[in-house]
Amino acid sequence: MSASTNRPLSISSFPSPIIHIDCDAFFTSVEQALHPELKGKPVVTGKERGIVACASYEAKAIGVKRPMRLWEAQKICPQLICLPSDYETYSLISKRMFEIIRRFTPTLEEYSIDEAFAELSGLRRLHRIGYAEIAYKIKQTVQQELGFTVSVGLSASKTLAKIASKEKKPDGFFVLRASELHLFLPKVALERVCGFGPNTVALLEKQGIRNVWDYLMRPEAWAKALLGKIGVELWHELRGEAVYPVVTQKKEDYASISKTKTFTPPSSEKDFVRAQLVRNLESAFIKMRRHKLRAKRLCVFLRDQEFHSSGVEAQFDRSTSSTLDAVGLAGELFDRVFRPGTAYRLTGIVLSKMEADRTVQYDLFDDVPKIESMKRIDRVLDGVNELYGKHALHLGTSLWLGKHRQHVAGRGDLPERKMQLLPGETYRQRLGIPLWRVQV
Repeated sequence: MSASTNRPLSISSFPSPIIHIDCDAFFTSVEQALHPELKGKPVVTGKERGIVACASYEAKAIGVKRPMRLWEAQKICPQLICLPSDYETYSLISKRMFEIIRRFTPTLEEYSIDEAFAELSGLRRLHRIGYAEIAYKIKQTVQQELGFTVSVGLSASKTLAKIASKEKKPDGFFVLRASELHLFLPKVALERVCGFGPNTVALLEKQGIRNVWDYLMRPEAWAKALLGKIGVELWHELRGEAVYPVVTQKKEDYASISKTKTFTPPSSEKDFVRAQLVRNLESAFIKMRRHKLRAKRLCVFLRDQEFHSSGVEAQFDRSTSSTLDAVGLAGELFDRVFRPGTAYRLTGIVLSKMEADRTVQYDLFDDVPKIESMKRIDRVLDGVNELYGKHALHLGTSLWLGKHRQHVAGRGDLPERKMQLLPGETYRQRLGIPLWRVQV
């Protein structure tokens, strides 16, 4: 090993034992678990959007992949089963998975709806088995209780654990010890490193780097000069020296908040498309207020039926968390981007330049009574919607959505959980459980 590498890689198997749990084709796996008759069949979700949101491994084997249009996927696989996405149920199953993992370790990071990192230090004495056995037991328990497979990777850092979990997908289990990195990493392509995007990979290849091991054989100073802070962090992570901690706190800060809505069939009616956008705006501000944030910048974008997107952005006069304060600017931006005669299939809102919504320093010419009135209105809106369901109380513009029911219901595009309600449930208010079809 060259002296230019600064120091040898760790020879300890797990300086910091970290696992990455990754669900296999999560959305379709949940559907197959809840509906056993779908197991072994090609299934996709995303019917409500007209594209493949997730494809089962049976569908992937035939050539179906995301984000393929449904008509293209059905051309490849005429027997394809297309289902509407049931994000409510997927979220509930995700929470159940996280709670199962917490039985084994309290140090858990909910990385996404279908991924988690967990740290296992000190747990061998508690469970009376090794780290690899603990990781495998977590995998088995999740699969037994939820009815679908997950892939698990165990290694010395989050970056290495994520690489390991992908190694034998689906239903994979791979242990990557720090002492074996020199044997494994020469076979790992740069694209497999979370943090190396296409542009970074192209840059590294121009420097003669062909795989992860080549990258580690360069000195730390070289990585810093070429890629900066993230280059150094990944250089350490890939050497088995954990830099990124497992974050157990739920995400509270956001650089931006976005909300989109896809509707079918596409529509060229301006009032309807505007109503969809206003609904996005309401949802984005509800989430922002829930996290006690306010935004300075607003972006509005539309996507037509040919999947071409156009958008425009502007800044508020001051940072705001009020829906009523933002709806005027959103309408102006919408008028600038909307093209008459164009059929649109998606609307979107992005709020950015976020800051904590604490004390406000008003300007001399601010209409303080109006600003305070809007805040009181927002508190009433949030209180009513929390009690009676999201969007139970909404802006009048959204009434156009109810006048175009073909876009939101009656098309077979609603998930089963929203059609088959338990006694006392409504479309907006449901118990926090998936609807299991159980015969007694």
